[in-house]
Amino acid sequence: MPLKTIFLNPPSFENFDGGASSRWPATREIESYWYPVWLTYPAGLLEGSRLLDAPPHHVSAEETIKICKDYEFLVLFTSTVGWEGDQRLAEAIKAANPSLRIAFVGPPVTTDPDRALNECAALDFICRREFDYSVVEFAQGKPLNEILGISYKKDGQIIHNPDRPQIEDLDAMPWATKIYKRDMDVTRYNVPFLLHPYIALYSTRGCPAQCTFCLWPQTLSGHAWRKRSAEDVAAEMKWAKENFPEVKEFFFDDDTFNIQKVRTIELCEKLKPLGITWSCTSRVTTDYDTLKAMREAGCRLLIVGFESGDPQILKNIKKGATVERARAFAKDCRDLGLTIHGDFILGLPGETKESIRNTINFAKSLDVETIQVSIAHAYPGTEFYDYAKANGFITNEKMEDGGGHQMAHIEYPGLPTDYIMEMVHRFYDEYYFRPKAAFRVVWKAMVNRDLPRLYVEAKAFLKLRAQRNKMVKVARSQQATPTAPAGAGA
Repeated sequence: MPLKTIFLNPPSFENFDGGASSRWPATREIESYWYPVWLTYPAGLLEGSRLLDAPPHHVSAEETIKICKDYEFLVLFTSTVGWEGDQRLAEAIKAANPSLRIAFVGPPVTTDPDRALNECAALDFICRREFDYSVVEFAQGKPLNEILGISYKKDGQIIHNPDRPQIEDLDAMPWATKIYKRDMDVTRYNVPFLLHPYIALYSTRGCPAQCTFCLWPQTLSGHAWRKRSAEDVAAEMKWAKENFPEVKEFFFDDDTFNIQKVRTIELCEKLKPLGITWSCTSRVTTDYDTLKAMREAGCRLLIVGFESGDPQILKNIKKGATVERARAFAKDCRDLGLTIHGDFILGLPGETKESIRNTINFAKSLDVETIQVSIAHAYPGTEFYDYAKANGFITNEKMEDGGGHQMAHIEYPGLPTDYIMEMVHRFYDEYYFRPKAAFRVVWKAMVNRDLPRLYVEAKAFLKLRAQRNKMVKVARSQQATPTAPAGAGA
């Protein structure tokens, strides 16, 4: 029998959507939770294991420590934003169960394994990049020195074993949905623009795109694009439909779901007979024929990273797309009846007050269903981080306000961080307080019988908006107050 293993997406800040499949870990403006998809695969490979997703199930640190007393091996998925809290939690768990072996996985331990092992004495080892088979081999008794892709300490020295090759045969992996059925309550997961309840899973790994800010391909999943067979994906979807009759929507949370036309159309042919509603990620380079096949197979919504409406910013971040192509894509989706949730980022390399205005005007001209406006975060391990660090633009390595909320931590000449914060809220205000946009949100909530959820989300968003506006005012008042000269008042 393998070690009795618990896979943990740890408790953290209140409403924190971080680690274990969140590409942009933070406490959201509106309570939202993505599924810990990455942890489901090794959990499915180990008999007797458990996956504990603490944040959406509101499991406290104290409860987590108590639960871990019954296990022999802990695998914790950590994030850059949650690292300090995760380290303290691991040390408390180890103190309560000294014989427990602990491994950390996730982007921060991949990018800086030495720091992780030196800062957290509770760690037995860390896994770099894809960790599925590394943790399984350890649980099954393989010695540390024979496991590829891990780092650990021996006699005070840090040992880095050779890298583990990326997994190519994704059909050999367990189905994430079976672990959801075994260990999780799917009604606990909420994303405002997806139907509730929803389920998320992957049909591919990796992304060949070169976006400089994107965390996952540069730290965890890699740029090599690997796919499950259409037959395997369709079989899982059929099983999930039968076993989760309450679920209204399935979401393919791939780095880029439809990047290959032939494969996308092939998969759509398999999904169409199932009669399910599904959504996915998408690039604006997807052509009309592919979008049409997706729509006919039950696709409802696309999450699209527009990022910026300024042509130079798109070039700076190596987006591989243009403003003109984005407009044509949005029109194709509108003509086909596909809904778009548009993602935008303020504070990317080369950002100016003018480029921010260009992005706001661009978003309003697209007039997509819903938007998310994020503050640019330079995560360690990304090309964006190297650029910002080399130029001295990073003002705060923590990236958050003490409660897990995103804070501007990059300051360019002539573009202070408080201005970026202010423009995030102005972006939302200008977009959603247009009569057309406001009516659309309310009408959709009525059609989907989601008015109670809309009320809760609007209330939470306005509360955070007020808090951040106050922080901007405080920051500006401090800047305006001259510093007293040394010895003044003595």
